[in-house]
Parts: sequence; structure tokens; C-alpha cells
Amino acid sequence: MVKALFNACIVKAIEQDESTYGTIVVPDMGKEKNINAEVISVGPGWYTAMGTFIETIVKVGDKVVLPSMGATKMDYDGEEYLMIEENKILGIIEK
Repeated sequence: MVKALFNACIVKAIEQDESTYGTIVVPDMGKEKNINAEVISVGPGWYTAMGTFIETIVKVGDKVVLPSMGATKMDYDGEEYLMIEENKILGIIEK
């Protein structure tokens, strides 16, 4: 297993449904969409320049929204993961 450090988060993208019209599947190829993902690993936090420790807010298992660009892709054990700093996550999806 890969473990996140500092304020990094490791996430796995959640497949989003494509639009359908009858039996025809219409992919959203022309649109840039944000990425929905599930958090797999979270670093403990980071220290500011003044030495104050700031804990991460995101927790393992949270569903989050990432920007369409900016995350680093990583293949591990046959699976594709994304790595991103916590402060670049756009939001947490609550149900």
C-alpha cells in the first residue's frame, strides 16, 4: 500500500455515468469535468513557516471533488491512483 505524506492525499477516481439517449451512449468528450474520487490515504498534515502544525481535514473514505487538472497519476499494483495536495481538493461530497 502507498502511504501519503505531509498534506498529500491519494485518491481513486470514481467512474461517472455517461449520458444516454435511448440505447445510444453519448460520452462527454468535449467537456472538461471535475473528477469525483474516494480518498484512499491521507498524510498527517504539514508545518507552516512559523512552525505551527496544521492537520489535514480530509479523511480516508471521504468522497471528494478534484479539479480536472493538477493531480499526479500513479499506477500501483495494477490500479490507477491520483495524488494531490489537500489544499487543491475542491470539496467533500456529503450525503
